[in-house]
Amino acid sequence: MAFDRATPPALTTGWRGRCPRCGRGHLFDGYLTVSPRCEVCGLDFAFADSGDGPAFFVMSFVGIVVVGLAMMVEFTYEPPLWVHALLWGPTMLGLSLALLRPAKGLLIALQFGRKAEQGRLKS
Repeated sequence: MAFDRATPPALTTGWRGRCPRCGRGHLFDGYLTVSPRCEVCGLDFAFADSGDGPAFFVMSFVGIVVVGLAMMVEFTYEPPLWVHALLWGPTMLGLSLALLRPAKGLLIALQFGRKAEQGRLKS
């Protein structure tokens, strides 16, 4: 299939889990499993290898947000330790699960848009 449209923005396609080339097909089969190819334009997703990047960025962002909120609650209300555990454990888990898939889609879309490949030594 010939591709005749401009490539959609990586931010919107990746965040929504859409094909980085056409913006209409689904990027994921499951929660984090990348489809073999786009069902609309036929793009082969074999290039898609985000590695640990999404987990690192999500973990860093969630850590900063939760630590900031926990410090604010601690300095304002001084609750017992069990309240912190009850508040921040589920918050960290929920935010991490909610942001992991969009972050993986975004990194794959950026990888496609920038034509990123594995590093090779010149011989």
